Amino acid sequence: MKNIILLTTLLVSSTMIAQHSIQYPKTKKAAHKDVYFSNEIEDPYRWLEDDRSVETENWVKEQNKVTFSYLDQIPFRNQLKERMQKLWNYEKISAPFKEGKYTYFYKNNGLQNQSVLYRKENSGKEEVFLDPNSFSKDGSTSLAGLNFTNDGKLVAYSISEAGSDWRKVIVMNAETKEIIGDTLVDIKFSGVSWYKNEGFYYSSYDKPMGSELSAKTDQHKLYYHKLGTKQSLDKVVFGADFKRRYVGGSVTEDNSYLIITAANATSGNELYVVDLNKPTFVIQTLIDYMNYDYDVVDNKGNLFFISTNEDAPNKKLIALDVTNPVKSNWKTIIPETKNVLSISTGGGYIFAQYMKDALSFVKQYNYDGTLVREIKLPGIGTASGFGGKKEVKTLYFSFTNYVTPGTTYAYNVSNGESTIYQKPKVDFNSELYTSEQVFYPSKDGTKIPMIITYKKGLKLDGNNPTMLYGYGGFNISVTPSFSIANAVWLENGGIYAVANLRGGGEYGKEWHDAGIQQKKQNVFDDFIAAAEYLIQKQYTSSNFLAISGRSNGGLLVGACMTQRPDLFKVALPGVGVLDMLRYHTFTAGAGWAYDYGTAEQSQEMFTYLKGYSPVHNVKNGVAYPATLVTTGDHDDRVVPAHSFKFAANLQEKQAGSNPVLIRIDVNAGHGAGKSVSSTIAEFADMQAFTLYNMGIKKL
Repeated sequence: MKNIILLTTLLVSSTMIAQHSIQYPKTKKAAHKDVYFSNEIEDPYRWLEDDRSVETENWVKEQNKVTFSYLDQIPFRNQLKERMQKLWNYEKISAPFKEGKYTYFYKNNGLQNQSVLYRKENSGKEEVFLDPNSFSKDGSTSLAGLNFTNDGKLVAYSISEAGSDWRKVIVMNAETKEIIGDTLVDIKFSGVSWYKNEGFYYSSYDKPMGSELSAKTDQHKLYYHKLGTKQSLDKVVFGADFKRRYVGGSVTEDNSYLIITAANATSGNELYVVDLNKPTFVIQTLIDYMNYDYDVVDNKGNLFFISTNEDAPNKKLIALDVTNPVKSNWKTIIPETKNVLSISTGGGYIFAQYMKDALSFVKQYNYDGTLVREIKLPGIGTASGFGGKKEVKTLYFSFTNYVTPGTTYAYNVSNGESTIYQKPKVDFNSELYTSEQVFYPSKDGTKIPMIITYKKGLKLDGNNPTMLYGYGGFNISVTPSFSIANAVWLENGGIYAVANLRGGGEYGKEWHDAGIQQKKQNVFDDFIAAAEYLIQKQYTSSNFLAISGRSNGGLLVGACMTQRPDLFKVALPGVGVLDMLRYHTFTAGAGWAYDYGTAEQSQEMFTYLKGYSPVHNVKNGVAYPATLVTTGDHDDRVVPAHSFKFAANLQEKQAGSNPVLIRIDVNAGHGAGKSVSSTIAEFADMQAFTLYNMGIKKL
């Protein structure tokens, strides 16, 4: 494709794009007020929160009609989509995993909406085991989880319909593919963990009164399902008397212990254990406070290996004997370092996966904490995997960065040798592109890392279309990974920049805590400073700068575009948390309070949240960037009402000619399990909208 940076012929004014001709649907306003600490807050678009009403449904249809009418006029929209489809159309094969006598792996022939699960016995012929593409006609039902018994004879798999977090679980004889018993329903935020071949543990909430997509769910319970019995007979084993928002249960590989985690927020958890070899079911407390994170990664008999950030913000690995778990008996196996640690196990070893400035390096340890070796990785980027059962001799890991498609490697745990297992054949020449990491100062002087990727030889004259991406929350680290959508952006001469903001997990708990509650503005300052750096160094200018983020990153985009509307040409807030006064009243949103705080928490917290809440900070007479809000009508994690209300406010108050549109995927949720066709269409529309509003007329 031709490079688009021929600005003397491509740059046109917004009036030439005829933005004034957009006729937005009329969104009614209905009087509604909430009172917070004697402060009256108007909420005229409250009615859009009712996802079951015909009125809301009609509003969605009218908004989509206007949006797609606008997108249809972009001359290169189909060209982008076709190139994305062509680039996406390559065979993708996952790392294999052994269950019983079969080896399983996922494969997608290129443009299948969902990847298919195959298996083969020894060197025999591969066969389809589960094909999620047959679950629904439009590809909107996905395989959301898969759990085998230790002998591989039984499997419980979960499905998600229309991207919902509510799951169904189906049990099957893995050898005959015969369905066993009833389909379990109404399961949410849960894995499935087998106890022998007798039954399994899972977690869920009571089905809420009102809308299952938006009603509050805040008491998670752990159940045990005995195989061959009705779900209505399933017993609650934890959570009936102790209200917790997030409860999980997993059985150790030796079938000796049930591990229970319980939390009220996305940070910090309690830890309990049940000795399943004893005749009575007795819950033993290991950790009875939620100040830190505790994750049991493995056990050897009654010796538990636990990853924690207690007294170790970057995490450490400890061992404790569950028969005498007092803190004075804890033993450090892998101590904390200056780099953030995550742990996996497999092949009889512990793998310490470290992150230094958002980049990976990995060390292999024995269970006594002695170092075996540092693993040589194929380059600078993100390595993930190194997990498996104790008896395997070969583990698998993937390696990727912003210009390298994810490649799977087989790793010999005995000698440390890695060989390529599967390298994708993508029609993209990585050698033509480069990624560089820079460190720039935020408003308060904090150094923030950012990786900038672009075509080699690109002239830094301030005229390059640039996509700046960020997240900055929930201790989540944004590490380098290849994306077909980003590859198309790069091919067209665009720059892709990712800032590793405070609030994320790139530098451990302290980095996370520097971007929460009444420090949340640090995250926005970090992102704004990234934009200013890109402009100062002439990678781009405000006329060619777009910002993008999803979920908490959608909040990031919404806050930054309302605080600095002059700084960006295009804003792309996706499935964003945008009403900060009410986010905690929907589904499991109350569990995000560790990061955000709530409007009821205190007068100070209310004032702080209102001060940046995107829905409440759209002002009359301000020229906001060209904005394409994206969401799904079945998003039951960040309900679409956030996006609906934000878009309605922007359309009402926008000054100037920049368009404000909302693109609402129907039968789609927060993003997990989204079909390939829907994903390609959305990315193509976002890029088309972005380039068009930067004045690009053709590619």
